[in-house]
Amino acid sequence: MKPFADTEHASNFPLIIGHRGAAAVAPENTIISFKRAVADGADGIEFDVRLARDQVPVVIHDPTLRRTALREGAIAALSSTELRETDAGTWFNLRFPALAREDYAHATIPTLAEVFELFHESNALLYVEMKCTEAESSAIAARVAELIEEHEIIDRVVVESFTLSAIAWMKRIAPAIRTAALFEPKLMPPPSMGRMMRLAEECRADELALHRLLATRRVTREAAARGMNVVVWTVDNPAWLERARRYGIHAVITNNPAAMKV
Repeated sequence: MKPFADTEHASNFPLIIGHRGAAAVAPENTIISFKRAVADGADGIEFDVRLARDQVPVVIHDPTLRRTALREGAIAALSSTELRETDAGTWFNLRFPALAREDYAHATIPTLAEVFELFHESNALLYVEMKCTEAESSAIAARVAELIEEHEIIDRVVVESFTLSAIAWMKRIAPAIRTAALFEPKLMPPPSMGRMMRLAEECRADELALHRLLATRRVTREAAARGMNVVVWTVDNPAWLERARRYGIHAVITNNPAAMKV
């Protein structure tokens, strides 16, 4: 797969990217969820990283363990070793009993290095969302860039963030790593097309990662004119794919890759 070549292989687009793996059917941001997404036909996965207390990037969305580990504790206050031993799957079995599986209860919080190792021999595209504050942006960008280079997977990774200073840092540290600027309707002030383009260009983003409500034909055409791919999240209705094709959208991020492979 050539994930960034959207001219010769246009019929393959949009790419299907599993949101936190296959979050509709498996515990999000876990190895078992990532494997499920690929088994269900996803072209790649999207997942979140935060820095643990020891500055190791770990894969989890929330700043605390409350929702997906059913316990108290801030990610920034715990070591990567402690987090790797934390149950990150039982909550899914309890919340979705019809989808519960015994092996989900053994899922834990992986490090970013473990995910890169899992996909080292794969063709899967990896969207890595840096979760950070402005103050943390340089540190997380440095650690993520270091791991991408160590694992020699620069050609299959896109690093994204709502914290655009982290994208800017990534481009300063490792200009060859592809990046995406994330935007959602809830941002204040609400992001106009002009503002999104200006902010994305200021941080030197290669792609726009847009909430589906922001992904209009006008926005996607303007992004293309500026040389930026558009990625849309979170799309769980297969009927949306025809709109994505008409708009020239590069990839859609979905909770259920199997349902989108139509």
